[in-house]
Amino acid sequence: MGSEWIPPEVDSRRPSVARVYDYLLGGDHNFASDRDLATGLLRVEPQARELAQANRAFLRRAVRTIAETGIDQFVDIGSGIPTQGNVHEVAQRVNPDARVVYVDNDDVAVAHSRTILAGNDQAAVLHADMRSPEDILADPALKGLLDLSRPVAFLLVAALHLVKHEEDPAAIVAALRDAAAPGSHLVISHLTHEAEPGKTAAIGKLYDRASSPAVSRSHAEILRFFDGWDVLDPGLVYVPQWRPDEGETVDDPERFLVLGGVGRR
Repeated sequence: MGSEWIPPEVDSRRPSVARVYDYLLGGDHNFASDRDLATGLLRVEPQARELAQANRAFLRRAVRTIAETGIDQFVDIGSGIPTQGNVHEVAQRVNPDARVVYVDNDDVAVAHSRTILAGNDQAAVLHADMRSPEDILADPALKGLLDLSRPVAFLLVAALHLVKHEEDPAAIVAALRDAAAPGSHLVISHLTHEAEPGKTAAIGKLYDRASSPAVSRSHAEILRFFDGWDVLDPGLVYVPQWRPDEGETVDDPERFLVLGGVGRR
């Protein structure tokens, strides 16, 4: 693999959440520091790769479901490093006119996203931090592509658990809700300590070395992020349980450690 995807300002010695996730999904946009953290993660949670894949699969099912209701605008916040089955690919399979804005604060994720999306006039990439949702919503690139007076889907998939309590994750969701036209959707998946408190605490400790923490929350705390939204069936559940594809069954869903849900405004 060449190094043309590495932006000059990247600190390769500090693990990045986006790049650790990329490694778990089988990508090659990661450094030794990311692989070290991922190895530690696999020691604590041997199924970490399967968990990452289940989270991506939830994202794809949620996007497809929302696109099938006629929503054609998506904002993927904390989008990470593009991998197979990206939001624009899933949404545009349902509606070729769907538009997608990807948002991430990781330099490698943004640089690689821009390379992949070059020449795609229905997708844009913002280098921005979800902790400043007002900046995201006011960004000229977003406003040039999306019309926020129409319904939009905001995706916070495996994102809010990277925000510490004192950084007020609820305010992020509230700002998006207040900007959302009726008919808009919110997709959240989030690490929980409900089933495996010891394991999630160990994961949290590992992530203290990374670019963002991993803060697990209870089912009730995660559900509160949907205040002001109607949560669609089957509610806030372990990600493989959210509208599985036909014929898919899941044994022991608690082992997936991540809850997911979709709200409608």
